[in-house]
Amino acid sequence: MGCFFSRRRKPAQGGQQQLQGAGQDAAAGEQKAPQYSWDLRAKIDPKDYTFSGLKNETVGRLPGKVAGQQFVIQDCEDCKIYIFDHSATITIDDCVNCQIFLGPIKGSVFFRDCKDCKCVVACQQFRARDCRKLEVFLCCATQPIIESSTGMKFGCFQYYYPELALQFKDAGLSIFNNTWSNIHDFTPVSGENNWGLLPETAVVQDYVPLPSSEELKAVRVSTDATKSIVPITQGQRQKNSDESCLAVFFAGDYTTANARKLIDEMTSKGFQLVQTKEVVMKAEDAHRVFQQSALEFIPLLEKGPVVALEFNGDGAVEQCQSTINEVFSGTKVFVSESKASASQDVDNFYNFADMQMGM
Repeated sequence: MGCFFSRRRKPAQGGQQQLQGAGQDAAAGEQKAPQYSWDLRAKIDPKDYTFSGLKNETVGRLPGKVAGQQFVIQDCEDCKIYIFDHSATITIDDCVNCQIFLGPIKGSVFFRDCKDCKCVVACQQFRARDCRKLEVFLCCATQPIIESSTGMKFGCFQYYYPELALQFKDAGLSIFNNTWSNIHDFTPVSGENNWGLLPETAVVQDYVPLPSSEELKAVRVSTDATKSIVPITQGQRQKNSDESCLAVFFAGDYTTANARKLIDEMTSKGFQLVQTKEVVMKAEDAHRVFQQSALEFIPLLEKGPVVALEFNGDGAVEQCQSTINEVFSGTKVFVSESKASASQDVDNFYNFADMQMGM
């Protein structure tokens, strides 16, 4: 351990009177000890960022109370736990029969030796090791990983409260980058499947109910799928049709709002949102993805990342084109030209995006 010493400095020329004046003000001629920047920092108490050894309790943290710190949840049983804020990383160890909501996590969430838990989680990286029967509504920017775990079920994150969108931003997560169903099992067993998908009709509130304590009720939570901050996607589920359509919005003030508007328009007409992605593109990527239309869109790429949406259903291309013409007439949007070219558009874009994100 290093020690810090404060060295007495010689007074500057002409400073003798100042020292004498200071001596008169200070009791018994004592001088104030110097203050260092590390003394001024707020002290972090690990107890404020830990839930440990709880049984049959409802606990949580309100928006602003975690503010990007690490959090630890361990040895909890029959508990309802709500972290309504963004954090750096979260570890959940040895928890049994708990219902857990975790707001946006900048890094990883790691479940170890947990069983019979139901969770709603948004994170950059998801890992589970030595777990049994976890049911997770997930938003994950990278491929979720399970190891030595069985009975795992996954669904698409769906949740809303007013502070959540800004918390996603503070955690550096995009609502459009969600690989919730693309699970990698490190320890597969021949002839068995350690994981599956939750029913498409699964309702979050049936798994992780709204908080019942007076303090946590102040967070205006909605689990209504239509209000979800993260768009609800089909992921790896079976597509209804052999026709898909790609739509790509370019960076601007209303990119997110425009993408959400198109999602609302298309899903209200019965089309499925298969997958979404937000990613930076370069000119060479545009040639690969947009083919002969590339030159029209290359200047727009300098403004920032693009948001891409894949819709599925018979007539998806025609409906997507007409909606964009009617609703977004002043906005440049790439949309598949025909059913014949659409599947290639989808493959070109998502193959590029997966490479870009190291998937």
